[in-house]
Amino acid sequence: MDVADLGLPVDVPSTALFTDQYELTMLQAALKAGTAGRRSVFEVFTRRLPEGRRYGVVAGTGRVLDAVENFRFDAGVLGFLRERRIVDEATLQWLAAYRFSGDIWGYPEGEVYFPGSPIMRVEGSFAECVLLETVILSILNHDSAIAAAASRMSSAAGQRPLIEMGARRTHELAAVAASRAAYVGGFTTTSDLAAGFRYGIPTVGTSAHAFTLLHDCERDAFRAQVESLGRGTTLLVDTYDVTEAVRTAVEVAGPELGAVRIDSGDLLLVAHRVRQQLDELGATDTRIIVTSDLDEYAIASLAAAPVDAYGVGTQLVTGSGHPTASMVYKLVARAESDDPKAPLVPVAKKSSGGKTSIGGRKWAARRPDADGIAEAEVVGTGPVPAALADHQLLVELVKGGEVVAREPLDVVRDRHAAARAGLPLSAAQLSRGEPVLPTEYVHGGSGS
Repeated sequence: MDVADLGLPVDVPSTALFTDQYELTMLQAALKAGTAGRRSVFEVFTRRLPEGRRYGVVAGTGRVLDAVENFRFDAGVLGFLRERRIVDEATLQWLAAYRFSGDIWGYPEGEVYFPGSPIMRVEGSFAECVLLETVILSILNHDSAIAAAASRMSSAAGQRPLIEMGARRTHELAAVAASRAAYVGGFTTTSDLAAGFRYGIPTVGTSAHAFTLLHDCERDAFRAQVESLGRGTTLLVDTYDVTEAVRTAVEVAGPELGAVRIDSGDLLLVAHRVRQQLDELGATDTRIIVTSDLDEYAIASLAAAPVDAYGVGTQLVTGSGHPTASMVYKLVARAESDDPKAPLVPVAKKSSGGKTSIGGRKWAARRPDADGIAEAEVVGTGPVPAALADHQLLVELVKGGEVVAREPLDVVRDRHAAARAGLPLSAAQLSRGEPVLPTEYVHGGSGS
């Protein structure tokens, strides 16, 4: 059953308090000033990729759509705001009727992005758009960071499957989101049942060292597991002596044993020894699964090892050293007045320290070379050049407050694989380097 992002409820009745207080105080001030209704355009982008990363991965879009739909100020939420005197009564009355009625465009989930890419564009009144800043960034920054790490690991693993098993290394709700993002990035299964229930991701799992230690001997533990789960199960063979455990595992399960898991030691050396031993025992189809604090570099180092699958936890759910994508949500254009027909004026922050932004509503296109491989990320304002018209990246996600772009997670996962395949070969390099595509800016026209 594929239930990915098809309207399942969020974990809380409302996402309205997944925000920072200053979003509400800005709203109050704008309502009093008479500027809250001005048509506005906000964009999500990142000024740079994490050091050494060649591309980013858009992930969390489906969760953003759920969060926007559930951004409601119910009686309990309004009571909290009133009790704390966070905003005045007029603002509370405005919030009570809040429903996002604007438009959202964005890179389709699973697509890759680069510095300056307008990953998401939110349009509507200033009041209704500004409130969504924190929750949108919270989701996209987390999920995109995990998906980028997953994509690098998937690339390093080649055709070998990857198991997401990081639930115990992060917050219990973040673990579900991380599993979803990992699946987008190329992982095939998860150990987290909540992720399987929520998003339809295939789940796997058999036993840990505790199960072996529970029994009087390793043979008893293996026999109990095989009798319960069948000969196709995966037996953990590094609790005591690996060589003895592999011999016992095959004696108990026979050559039909599904897999053995190695969770410690020199994985390259041990994997070769175990493969040779399994073959000598006639278990030529028994797979070898390795775990133990893997990251993309460790996975790449095992490319020549007789490994059939990898299980990854801590490094995946922490973004492999980069737990955020450093995305920002900036006002890039606003109307000259409250008149719905008033033209948009480009606006941009000017500051030192690399925090400047470019004003105007953006479009984005990925220019291919003669062989169809991407050669540049082109971002611009005004008319889209005819040569790039068929290569635009942004799609409509929300129209007039209604979600129009929900899709199954497997579609998103396949999209990422295709997007990554369309990049230059150097995108797969794990060595330090610049983004694999340059970002080019084309300026033309106003913010409208």
